[in-house]
Amino acid sequence: MTNLGTFKSLVNEEVVINRLLPYISPPSKHAVSANMMTITSSPLRQSLAGRLYSRSSMLRRRFVSTSILSSQVGTVPPRSFSKSTLLLCSLASAATSLSLGYVYISYQKNPETNLFGSRIKYAEPAVMLQAIQEIANELGDESISYDEDELLRHSYSEWSTSNSENRPVAVVYPKDTDDVVKIAKICSNYKVPMIPFGAGSSVEGHISAPCSGLSIDFANMDKVVEFHPDDMDIVVQPAVNWVNLNEQIKDTGLFLPLDPSPTAHIGGMVSTNCSGTNAMRYGTMKDWVINLTVVLADGTVIKTRRRPRKTSAGYNLTSLFVGAEGTLGLITEITLKLAVVPDATSVAVVTFPSVADAATAASKIIRTGIPLAAMEIMDEVQMQVINKNGGTSGKMWEEQPTLFFKFSGTEQAIKDHIHRVQSIAKQWKGGEFQFARTEKDKIVLWSARKEALWAMLAQRRPGTEIWSTDCAVPTSRLAEIIDISKQESGKLGLFSTVLGHVGDGNFHQAVMYNPKDPEETAAVKKCVYDMLDRALEMEGTSSGEHGIGLGKKDCLMKELGLDTITVMKKLKHSLDPNWLLNPGKIFDEP
Repeated sequence: MTNLGTFKSLVNEEVVINRLLPYISPPSKHAVSANMMTITSSPLRQSLAGRLYSRSSMLRRRFVSTSILSSQVGTVPPRSFSKSTLLLCSLASAATSLSLGYVYISYQKNPETNLFGSRIKYAEPAVMLQAIQEIANELGDESISYDEDELLRHSYSEWSTSNSENRPVAVVYPKDTDDVVKIAKICSNYKVPMIPFGAGSSVEGHISAPCSGLSIDFANMDKVVEFHPDDMDIVVQPAVNWVNLNEQIKDTGLFLPLDPSPTAHIGGMVSTNCSGTNAMRYGTMKDWVINLTVVLADGTVIKTRRRPRKTSAGYNLTSLFVGAEGTLGLITEITLKLAVVPDATSVAVVTFPSVADAATAASKIIRTGIPLAAMEIMDEVQMQVINKNGGTSGKMWEEQPTLFFKFSGTEQAIKDHIHRVQSIAKQWKGGEFQFARTEKDKIVLWSARKEALWAMLAQRRPGTEIWSTDCAVPTSRLAEIIDISKQESGKLGLFSTVLGHVGDGNFHQAVMYNPKDPEETAAVKKCVYDMLDRALEMEGTSSGEHGIGLGKKDCLMKELGLDTITVMKKLKHSLDPNWLLNPGKIFDEP
């Protein structure tokens, strides 16, 4: 390396990491002076530090201007810099840091002492790269990606309006629990944030990397580990897709009865305590998890309990990790209960003059105790969107608020339940009642509910985004909150649709808006947060199934209060004292 230009021309992942990292390894915090002497006494290190000092100073200024060294650590947004420039900048920064005698800097917004007595400190991007090289040495270079498109995919989602501007410095693909242990130990040693990644279908920013760090993609952990059909349970890795799982075991007469997005992975479903249309009958994810294998932030492996259906042995650690959004541990195996596939199923739909009428009828049907498998609602705007998209399964729909029903059980029981639901719907202004007589009818009648989100996305105009959020209230208040929310969005001039799992008081509002229009953005924020506040006033929750993530932290504080949040933070701190696991989600760093 005769000059910096020659050095820069040689930059690539292998050359830079292999040639420079041995000379800029992080000093012990107890031996800064010794490291300074080592750097200055070694001609090669002295030359490296000297040659890169002026260059890195300029690069640091550039990093500051792009929020790389901002109030929270970040890395270069994809397409802003090339990979080689990123590595050059990061390693130059690391070398200069070492020559000045420090390694870690704090990216904590609040400089004051926090709840636990000291500020959280994360590694610089250059030090993060050192940690990642150690991981590559353990897992193999093929397990790591620095590709800009991959960094973007692993930290930004079109499904979500809660995206951080920062990016992870790399993505790692473990193959088993042992790999995850190695990753956690190295990241813990270097203070590198770890962001678990499943299918990437979260809508509340769970995959974002506000503190940069390492995205851990479980895509290679997609195996069924054990299947116990006689016990009606199964052990799976986190990247198993629930649709594929049910397809694999369908010949046994068993299935996992939850049905969120068809792209969802079991690990993400556990982490958000998801549900779906079948929650009315089968509950949420927490009801189907027997135990978990979890890797803690320091690499410790725990199993939350054993495999029987019931236990009274110790704390319920399984429930602690279900819905924790990856902030308490990295889930590597899940033991799930399975249900028996019902003898028969059917579907029915009925329209109503207004959403309030439909929600009222739904509440009355719930009170009868009819064991429905699902009951869903879509408003007239959503039905219009579906028709604008060409209908579904060859069917055009009445553009009125519509209830969709799923029935399951014996043939005779289903006939009885359909008759009773039809009778109640008629009493509460229900229109034409259609029910499936054939397998094809079932597919057609349920197709509108299945395709609702895709139809909305297809209508999205260039430059617009869709803010999709959910809340849940006691079922007796559902009609009221839906009606008020629709009126408010209309007054604000927003294009929005309503759909929801009306059977358990959970509904979703999707609002289309132009994020570059300040007035429209302000209107959509008011619409969404007023709806969430309204849900809390009705003794509801700000998140029925999407989780908190980045987007609903303020709502969670309103919902649970400071004392409850403090207990949660203490739990977090006891398991993850350096706040490395999915930082910034659920609540801010202490």
